[in-house]
Amino acid sequence: MSTSNDKEPLRITSDDLARVVVPEELPLATSGQPSSGAKSYGSITDAADKAPAVAEERGSVLLQGWFYLGAAGLLGSLLAWGLCERAFIDGAGGHRWGNVLMIPVIITFMCLGFGLAESLVERSIQKALLRGILALPLGIVLGFMFDFIANIIYTIGLSICAEMGVQSYRNPAVWIARGLGWAVFGAAAGTVYGIVGQSWKKAKYGIIGGLIGAGIGGMIFDPISMATKGGSVSRAVGFALVGIATGVAMGLVESALKDRWLYVTAGPLAGKQFILYKAQTSIGSQQQSDIYLFKDSNILAQHALIGISGSRVMLKALGPAFVGGSPVQTRMLQDGDLLQVGRYAFRYKERHRS
Repeated sequence: MSTSNDKEPLRITSDDLARVVVPEELPLATSGQPSSGAKSYGSITDAADKAPAVAEERGSVLLQGWFYLGAAGLLGSLLAWGLCERAFIDGAGGHRWGNVLMIPVIITFMCLGFGLAESLVERSIQKALLRGILALPLGIVLGFMFDFIANIIYTIGLSICAEMGVQSYRNPAVWIARGLGWAVFGAAAGTVYGIVGQSWKKAKYGIIGGLIGAGIGGMIFDPISMATKGGSVSRAVGFALVGIATGVAMGLVESALKDRWLYVTAGPLAGKQFILYKAQTSIGSQQQSDIYLFKDSNILAQHALIGISGSRVMLKALGPAFVGGSPVQTRMLQDGDLLQVGRYAFRYKERHRS
């Protein structure tokens, strides 16, 4: 018996099924392409700080110490020769101020050139001016002092040659005597080079290199004079080679004996090496910095400091700096570390002692 609550059974026909519309499946949002309206909070693998991409560059030979010091010695000696040659008298025809001042002036200008060279290569005009102001009076004093010492050594050498029966300037014994005497010119140049660089170790390396280079230049002076038949041309060529040899030897000795240094692998100074002589080396965009970095507005006036205490070399970053691609504030540098500051990259190197 049916009641009023009974309902008609639900009937679904094939026509009803045909009219059903199934909505398309919504695409799933991926981690890299979020769906419209969805918020993205990044991925845990995203790097918060990355080192700027800096490609290693080929270094220029113009930034090698042996090259720019050799060029400084060449220019300094030729400039001094040009000033004094016009007042120089050959032979026994008498003496003028050129005969007296040529060697001291050559020493002075070589010292000045070596004092300016490194700062000019680093494009620090202010530092070059300050070093020039210091190098010039030092060169004048040492020029006369070392010329006097060189004459004494050369005179003693000639006396020894005479005792050995040597009577001609064509004898190599005389060349050696001149080389030993003129070696002290290089010692003067190395002394000034170290003083303006504010480092005794730099002076020591400069003196060693200067002695070797000027000594070699002195020994080839007489053969050059014989080959060019004497006169002004022989002096120009001879003194030019003395200047070149002194500068090249200073640069080579300094590079060979260095303990710790930064080699620039990228940036405007790619190929330059900064030898770490001082207990604290400053890096920044101000020209007075020990390592002056120019053409980069992201580099602070004082961007970083490198301190040396015994065998420890500690980097303290005052601005953004990266070692091995990771940001650092303080870091003890290890041989081979890659330091990046702005557009510049440096490879820290140490000399391994056996």
